[in-house]
Amino acid sequence: MSSLHLAQPDDIEKLLPLVAAYHAFEGIEQSDDARRTALAPLLNGTPHGVAYLVGPRKAPVGYIVVSFGYSVELGGLDGFIDEFFIREKVRGRGMGTDVLLTLLPALESHGLKALHLEVNRDNDSARRLYTRAGFKPRETYHLMTRTA
Repeated sequence: MSSLHLAQPDDIEKLLPLVAAYHAFEGIEQSDDARRTALAPLLNGTPHGVAYLVGPRKAPVGYIVVSFGYSVELGGLDGFIDEFFIREKVRGRGMGTDVLLTLLPALESHGLKALHLEVNRDNDSARRLYTRAGFKPRETYHLMTRTA
C-alpha cells in the first residue's frame, strides 16, 4: 500500500524532479523556476490547494496535486486533480488506486463534495484507474479552458 504525505516546504527538492518527470511525460514545457514558483504556495499552506507525496517520505515515487473550488450545483467545496504522477517503474502495482481511495475519504472529511479530473482520451490505463476509483464521465459536460 502506498503512503500519502502532505508536502511541506522542505519537500520541494523531492517534489521538483517528480513534477519535471510528469511534465516530460505529458509534453508540458515549464522551467524549474516556474515549477518552484507554482508549487511554493501549495507547500506553504495556501487554502487553494494541496500537494501530497506518494510513497516513502524520504524517497517518494509520485505526487498528487488537488486544487480547491466551490460548486453550488454540487453543494459546496469541490476539488480538481491538477496533476497525478507515479514513476513508471512502480506503476501497475495498485498504488494509484490506493492513493485515490485514501485521498478521497480524507478530503471528504474536510467537507469536499466532489473531486474532478481530466484524462487524455487515449490513456486507457489512466481511464481504467480512475474508473476503479469511482470517477465517471459527466456525459452532458465538456471541459473548456481559457488561459490568461
